[in-house]
Amino acid sequence: MNRAERLNAVLDLLAETGQIEVEDIVAKLDVSAVTARRDLVALASQQLLTRTRGGAVGQSVAYDLPIRYKREQHAPEKLRIAQAASALVPRGSVVGLCGGTTSTAVASVLGSRPDLMEPSPHPNLTVVTNAINIAAQLVMRPQVKTVVTGGVVHARSYELVGPYSDVVLERITMDIAFIGVNGIDPVVGPTVHDEGEASVNSLMARRATRAVVVADSSKIGRTAFATLGGPTIMTTLITDDGITAAQRAAFVERGIEVIVA
Repeated sequence: MNRAERLNAVLDLLAETGQIEVEDIVAKLDVSAVTARRDLVALASQQLLTRTRGGAVGQSVAYDLPIRYKREQHAPEKLRIAQAASALVPRGSVVGLCGGTTSTAVASVLGSRPDLMEPSPHPNLTVVTNAINIAAQLVMRPQVKTVVTGGVVHARSYELVGPYSDVVLERITMDIAFIGVNGIDPVVGPTVHDEGEASVNSLMARRATRAVVVADSSKIGRTAFATLGGPTIMTTLITDDGITAAQRAAFVERGIEVIVA
């Protein structure tokens, strides 16, 4: 586990009860007490927690993610995908993030990157999102400028959908957008269950220089109700090593870069 992963893990432990002791970090992450204290100091300097004697407490409900996201966010495949996505994001980028558990994992990894959390007079990263849970995750990171689209909250995905989202997205550009999906097929392209989500996600992809679908391999070959606009809507697919050689070749044949995490 590298330092960024460890800091993220500390925040997740903090999210479970709202407070954490150095001894808890030592036992659960298998690190020394010196390392645990150093990590708490680093997170406190980023205003992500408040130090106490022997530990720390959370200072925001930003960690109180919906249970659905807490449960799935740290699946090994999703975490590896999120780390690969983060590697594509240089400091100073404008990043689009739609909703979903994999996009939420991407937000977590970006939010714990030391280079993006360094004090700076200007934002080290700008994130544009239509997911209220992702906005809540990032709002306490002072070095991240968080832009939220308008719209009506979709109760299932915590995404803002509808024409108000379009008003914001049509007036901005992004360097890279990470799009979560319910299904991804080399012929049909990315798909989701809800047509409102599909409309916003499609526009986010089109407003970005690079549109990257983040999806674990279980979603490859599946199709959901609403398309995002065919396979040409995306430039890149990041998935896990469960993708088969034939599946990978089918995407590459259509000019889509495949990154296996």
